Formats: sequence, C-alpha cells, structure tokens
Amino acid sequence: MSAVHDPELPTHFHPQNRAEPREAEIDLELLWDGVRRRLPWVLLGVALTVPAVYSWEKSRPNVFESSATLMTSGSLGVPGVGDSLVKASPLPEGALREALRGPVVMGEIIDRVKRDSRFPEGLKGELASDLEVQRRMKRLGTFQLVASIDPLSQQGLYTVMARSSDAQTSEILVNIAADALLNWDKGRALRSLDRAARSFQAQLTEIDRQLANAALPRVERETLVASRANVQRNLAQAKLQAEGVSGSLDLVSPGLAPQTPLAPRPLRSAGLAGLLALALGLVLAVLLTLLDRRVQTEDDLLSLGLPTLGLLPRLKRREVARRGLIGAAATSEMYEGAGFLRVNLLSRLSSRPGQRVMVTSTAPGEGKSTLAAILANALAEAGKRVLLIDADPHRSSQAQIWSQGAPEQSWLQLRGEGGVRQFHEALRSPGAVQVLEVRPNLHFLPAGGESAQIQPEELRAFLEASAQAYDLIILDTPPLLSVSDTLVMGRMMDAVLLVTEEGKTSIKAVEQTLRRAREVGLPVLGFVLNKMARASREGYGYASAYRGRPVQS
Repeated sequence: MSAVHDPELPTHFHPQNRAEPREAEIDLELLWDGVRRRLPWVLLGVALTVPAVYSWEKSRPNVFESSATLMTSGSLGVPGVGDSLVKASPLPEGALREALRGPVVMGEIIDRVKRDSRFPEGLKGELASDLEVQRRMKRLGTFQLVASIDPLSQQGLYTVMARSSDAQTSEILVNIAADALLNWDKGRALRSLDRAARSFQAQLTEIDRQLANAALPRVERETLVASRANVQRNLAQAKLQAEGVSGSLDLVSPGLAPQTPLAPRPLRSAGLAGLLALALGLVLAVLLTLLDRRVQTEDDLLSLGLPTLGLLPRLKRREVARRGLIGAAATSEMYEGAGFLRVNLLSRLSSRPGQRVMVTSTAPGEGKSTLAAILANALAEAGKRVLLIDADPHRSSQAQIWSQGAPEQSWLQLRGEGGVRQFHEALRSPGAVQVLEVRPNLHFLPAGGESAQIQPEELRAFLEASAQAYDLIILDTPPLLSVSDTLVMGRMMDAVLLVTEEGKTSIKAVEQTLRRAREVGLPVLGFVLNKMARASREGYGYASAYRGRPVQS
C-alpha cells in the first residue's frame, strides 16, 4: 500500500508523526471568535434584563430620605473643675452608630414616635412596631449614620439619615433621631459630672470621719479643714456645671422634607442593570470559551498533529428535502468544499487502483455518512471509478441518501452471476455480488439488515477482489468509539478520514479516538470539519482547508 507523501503532512498517524504539544496559551483571536458566537445570547440577556428591572423599579413604592448633620468638638472640659475628674471621653469611631441602634437611643425614638401627634394613628403604630423590631435585632433599617471624623483631633461631622415612603415622615423621623443622639451625648456628659460629684462627696465623708477624731493633732486637723473646703468648692462647681452642661455634639443642620424621592429611579436602575448584565454576560462568554472543549475551528485540531483536509458547510434542510442530499450538495459552497477535500485526498493516496478510504467519526450524528456520499460523488464526477460501501448496519443511511431525487438506477454484476446485494452477505459470498449504479462511475453496495461481526479474512478477500474494478473504495463505517468492527476495517485501509462537527464534537473524544487508532495502527490521514456555519466559513475561507500545495498523483 504505497502512497505519495506530501512533505508537509503525515500520511499515517504514528507516534513519530505527532506534533509536539503546544504550550498552554490564550489565543485572542479564538477567544474573540468564541465570545462573538455567544454575543447574541449576551445581548438577549441584556434585552431581557433592562425592561424587567425597569418594570420592577416602576412597581416599587417611593422612598424619601431626609438627613440632619451633627458636629463633634472632641472632649468636654468643665471650667473650675479638675479635668481628670470631669472630662468626658471623646467619641471613638463607630461609637455613635452603636448608640443609634442601641436600646437607649432607639428606645427614646420609639417613645417620641408614639407620642408625636404629627403622625396619623395607623402610621404611628406601624412605625413604632418596625423600630421595635430593629431595636431587638440591633440593626439599622429606617436610620443610617455616616461619619466624617478626623482621627487625630476627634472632630468632624455625623450625618443622620431617615428613610420613609413619605417625605414629611422622613423629616420628622430624622429630627427625632438627631435629638435622641444629642440627648444621649448630653447624658454621657452628665454621667461624667455625676461621677465627679460622687467622688467629691466620698472625699468629704472621709474627711469628716477623720475630723471626728478628738485626738487628732492640731496641724493635721487644720490640713483636713483646708482640704474639706477645697473639695466642697469643687463639689459646688460640679453641681452648678450640671445645670448647663452640653455634650460633645452640636446640631449643625436639622432635617428637611426632601423634594424628590431617593428611589425608585427606573431609568438609572435599568441602565445600570443593563451594563452589569452586559459585563457579566461577556465574562461568562469568555469563561465558557476558555472552558469549551469542542471543535469550533480548524485551529482547535492543529495541536492533534494531523491536517484538516476539508471544511464543509452545513446544508439547509429545506434544500435537502426538496432536491435530495446530492442535489443540495451541488451548491457552490459545498461544491468547492468537496472539491478541496477531493484534491487533498487524491494528493495523499497512491495512484494504484483500489485505494481504500474509510470515513468515520467519534460519535453518531456528526455527518460522516453525508460526507462519504458527497465525497464519493465528487470523486466520480472527477472521472474516478468509485465503489461506495455502507458498512454501518446500525445506522444505515446511504440507501436513503441515494434514493432521494435520484435518476433511474440499475443493479450491475460486480462478480459472478446474480448473487447478493448487501455488504455483509458479500463478505460471505464474494464470488457473486451485485452493486447499484447510482451515478456514472459510482457504484453503491448497501449495508443490509445484518450486524454480524466482520471477519478480517473475509473483508480482506472482498476488498482485494474488488480492487481492480475501481480506483477508490470508500467505506462508510460506524464511529470509532462505538463499534469494534470499525477498528478491524480500519487496519485494512489506505486512509482513514475522521469527521468532526463544528460546535458539537468534543476535543476529548477526538483525542480518545486518535489514541485508540494509534494503538491498533490505523492510517488516519486527517480531519474533515463538517457542518460549518456561514460565519465560520467566511472567517476562515476554504483556502485554509489544506496545508501547502497538493502533490499531484
């Protein structure tokens, strides 16, 4: 089985002919192709998201937000009283927020809401109930607090915000919250002064206890009397300061009723949702492209060490139903694709009669039978004598292909007189075989209904007996990963064509198929990328269907 070799391509699939694995890298062009294929779905997602978010936003009730601003001046000093005793500690970051959602401040807010006559009775109860839930759960829902404090000086601004479905209600609530915080801060300062007063009172009690001792020396008694007078002065000053004490917080601006609602904003929300959906869709498209291990273009097959001998377009079902498969394949695109495949195949085969070519795939449904029929017809139109054998009894489809829109056909005697008209019967009775002439120079042998295991000796005898009558014998066989008979037939071939379908065939399945073919020594000649979409064909072009110039046989 000698063959003419293209110096740029391996004829048989052997370990020494395998291409070195390419380093893992991201091909930006292939990445863009993958994203472009998924772009319609991304845009559909955006088109569905935008109106859905817009409608949802329109259905939401209005939310108004009013805000009040408080200023903190750091620590509190009490004139005339030692700072170490009555000095209020500064508010650390986050302390006022904790106070706002704590039981003291929130309790005062709830009490004032219940007593405030500006709220309708129904709303008053509803607000109080919601605030009570927030107090028990210690979370801020109706109110928010934003701090802008200098960490060194402990001075800055606090912004208190209240939200409600009514503008006037949000104004009332935020002012109540601001007053409650001011009262809490004043109470914090009063507690500091109260602690100082209790300390002074304790000192007076102790001094009085010591002065009650009649045996106390005169000098020590005079010292205690002077200390008692000083402590009494401080205690009096502390009590006076408590009358007008203020905390470290001051109200800068009270809350006002907002003129426009904070939410909903349908147009803005829909626009942001559309941008987010577009970004997420593109990211998802990129990830799916990177994770997609299906054959999409010829480049996906390059790393497997074999050439792609042909790129065939997807036929329109309407045309196939109207004109039959062979008639529909006469279109210019399919004609050119089949022509390139024919030239590439012939340039890699010997000119000796009876060259055997097996057409197979990794799995059913990838179009191997269709391709076998189109290839056989293209070879016959080029003047080659072709015998097409349907060797796939499990999913036989060649008989149906050639019966659609076919001219008058007749049975011819291949050998002997009369005899069998099916492939599996011909293997057992090779001396008397008839074939169907479906086209000039093209004969067809159907599979038949049997699926008995093929015997290598019978197959070899049949092929050798048929070799002198034909230039090429094409076998349409079951997928390599499905039936063991395909491996038996493949070992007797001069070339094996592996059909892959764009967007469907798994690269892992192709790798498994080639590994199995290599184990038994099948002469895998190359790939045929089948059922290509128009966009893929326009981007690639048929000229890339083969590498280098074909060698003339």
